[in-house]
Amino acid sequence: MRYQLDLTLRQAEGALARVLGAAERRGFRPLAVDGEAQADGDRWYLRLTVEGDRPDDTLQSQIAKLYDCLEVEVSPCR
Repeated sequence: MRYQLDLTLRQAEGALARVLGAAERRGFRPLAVDGEAQADGDRWYLRLTVEGDRPDDTLQSQIAKLYDCLEVEVSPCR
């Protein structure tokens, strides 16, 4: 199943790598990443599409634990 993650991350070195790594370790394959930085350069707003057979709450709870993650919302892709 495919899921879309809407993320707000601190703009820190390695933040995206930590999110992608957490997704892959939980059995989800990243398919697409799109995003933009906030005007003040403090935060990134990202949309990540992943595919996997595990439930989405597993992924959401693990990514929410990352220090760089300020907010994460997971929804099934249509």
